[in-house]
Amino acid sequence: MNAHRPALDAELRTLLADLALPSELNAELLAQLRTIPPTPLATLLDGRDAEHREITAPVPLSILSPKSPRQAPCVYWMHGGGMVMGDRFSQIDIPLEWLDEFGAVVVSVEYRLAPEATGTSLVEDCYKGLLWIAEHADELGIDPDGIIVAGASAGGGLAAGLALMARDLDGPPIAGQVLIGPMLDHRNSTTSSHQYSGGPAVWTREMNEFGWRSLLGGSADGQVPGYVSPAVAEDLSGLPDAYIDAGTAEVFRDEDVAYATRIWAAGGQAELHVWAGGCHGFDALYPGARISAAARRTRNDWIARLLSREVVR
Repeated sequence: MNAHRPALDAELRTLLADLALPSELNAELLAQLRTIPPTPLATLLDGRDAEHREITAPVPLSILSPKSPRQAPCVYWMHGGGMVMGDRFSQIDIPLEWLDEFGAVVVSVEYRLAPEATGTSLVEDCYKGLLWIAEHADELGIDPDGIIVAGASAGGGLAAGLALMARDLDGPPIAGQVLIGPMLDHRNSTTSSHQYSGGPAVWTREMNEFGWRSLLGGSADGQVPGYVSPAVAEDLSGLPDAYIDAGTAEVFRDEDVAYATRIWAAGGQAELHVWAGGCHGFDALYPGARISAAARRTRNDWIARLLSREVVR
């Protein structure tokens, strides 16, 4: 373990004390983790005036919407899980806040997972879902110019890759991208990556290596496309406005800061927040913590400002 690490937020440190944190990930542990179900969707929808339906083509999609939406914004959600685990209901309480606050239609995609699927397969699944949303905007009751792509961790990396793919393929317009502690760089070589080697941490450098190795297989560095590892994309111009956040006490901190910096260098707009003492996934793990409430509130404020610009454009 690298002894030189930013300190965890005191409240998070207490909450994490009783959590068994593995330092590495392997096929056997992955099989066990894949059996852990997320919070039941029915529990999350209890008390919400929302409708739920499932679509199976072209990829499985869960649609959660206010009743009878009209020209509503849409949040297209990509779940986290290191590219190797999770499902479309993972961390879905985050975009459900946007259903409550903005009347947004939430669409969550079930993309294929590594190592069973590799390379661009995952982001291509996400792109198929984006095309379906745009083609069915009237049916969904959404504003086709009000689609926000969003995701946490691996899902944040896929949302970033999706924005690049949609730009390059002249795909549906994306109003904004919300990248929450995104997994952006397969090289795994930043200072923060090395700081969080050897555990204990929610997500370590070794776990990150397993996730990327599972996704990339035998790909060499020069063969990894930016859609898969957005940090290596040569051109970050012409992207939708981005909101990027991370914690100081996590493996993805430096690659997330670097990505925001490169968006600015390309003339784009990114709002970056690095939460002092935040570990990876802190606001998904402990939404009631003070730092988590602040992070979610700040993120929601950015979305409100983005949507207000879309309305008056």
